[in-house]
Amino acid sequence: MRVHFIAIGGSAMHNLAIALHKKGFEVTGSDDEIFEPSKSRLDKYNLLPEKEGWYEQNITNDIDAVILGMHARPDNLELKKAQELGLKIYSYPEYIYEQTKDKKRVVIGGSHGKTSITAMILHVLHYHKINCDYMVGAQLEGFDTMVKLTDEAKLVILEGDEYLSSPIDRRPKFHLYKADVGLVSGIAWDHINVFPTFENYLDQFRFFVNELPNDGIFIYCSLDENLKNIALETDSNAKQLPYGIPKNEIKNGTTFLKTPEGEIPLKIFGDHNLQNLAGAGLVCHELGMSYEQFYEAIQSFTGASKRLELIAKNDKTAIYKDFAHSPSKLKATINAVKNQYPERKLVACMELHTFSSLTQEFLKEYEGAMDAADYPIVYFNPETIKHKKLPEISKSQIKSAFGNEHIAVYTNSNQLTAILSEEKWEAKNLLLMSSGNFDGVNLNAFGKSLVDV
Repeated sequence: MRVHFIAIGGSAMHNLAIALHKKGFEVTGSDDEIFEPSKSRLDKYNLLPEKEGWYEQNITNDIDAVILGMHARPDNLELKKAQELGLKIYSYPEYIYEQTKDKKRVVIGGSHGKTSITAMILHVLHYHKINCDYMVGAQLEGFDTMVKLTDEAKLVILEGDEYLSSPIDRRPKFHLYKADVGLVSGIAWDHINVFPTFENYLDQFRFFVNELPNDGIFIYCSLDENLKNIALETDSNAKQLPYGIPKNEIKNGTTFLKTPEGEIPLKIFGDHNLQNLAGAGLVCHELGMSYEQFYEAIQSFTGASKRLELIAKNDKTAIYKDFAHSPSKLKATINAVKNQYPERKLVACMELHTFSSLTQEFLKEYEGAMDAADYPIVYFNPETIKHKKLPEISKSQIKSAFGNEHIAVYTNSNQLTAILSEEKWEAKNLLLMSSGNFDGVNLNAFGKSLVDV
């Protein structure tokens, strides 16, 4: 098989390219910009394009499949040529399904927690040496790539994103995986550039659940009222398994899970992570694993990259980074750190970075999201707003939208890091939350510098 990737440099795309290369496919690709770590990882497998850009000559009749990434535009030169030649053109999720349609497919969806739940399931299966294919949205400890596709595995675990599949396919990715087992962690309006109303956004999850086969399984968080309603109204006869927050106790900064087998110490914490754990446990049980096996394995799970990831700590402070950027994620992550360290003050710093978060209409969704922080900070770059061609946002608008006059607002990352560097980090934790990096800040190095002072 020969496959060509248009926009091979994307996080998901380059991992799929590597997975197919490992499977023995002939893989080529192109992109007009490729950043780290994609660049080095593609180069390691000799998949890095010789030069950046789009070129018609890359598209020839001997290509069996063209895989189109979201970074490309509908008028892309290579896409147009592929269409003229009548080549098979797939979106990323379409090709994942093509490679896994004969396997049992577990799809993890939801507005938040899907990466963590997928990571937990993979950790437990890996711990017990159960072979499976997978696709997950973060680099995991003990896994070489974020995508694995083989002929041997009979099971695949897929993180199911609700965003668009490709520039020419506006269906949500998780619709295309055709789940046998579907989990939805929760629903909170996101991607408003694609789903302009919450009702429209809800419809995507209704469709996902309705499409589950009658002999399938629907696992969902029963603490989410929208999910409870979807479970009641669905046309699917799939078996329903609700979950919530399992019994637990925090002792000296460690969360213990209370189980019939006794107390299980965890390396993760927070109600949202405990919900994720409960969902992952149900999936593993439905795949034939005992709860004893699940508890044995989950004790060593440290979390997915940038999901409440501990950067640095000493006996007086802890520095975390997290992917949280939507209102629900922000609130859950802040509450988790506050509850885990009730005796410490919390400096919570978030970056408005995505299209939704920088939209005036959506900003009001953040009301109360940072109220649990002792020192809430919001950062945004006015140039990012200009780049996304959105109306300007003022500092007063942000304070009003969050409903918190105590929020400090910064628009210069150097000024922000300088202020944080001058802070005395005694009996005080720092939480850095963004889907970006505060405009070029090395968060790991910065966090360690605060602790080493």
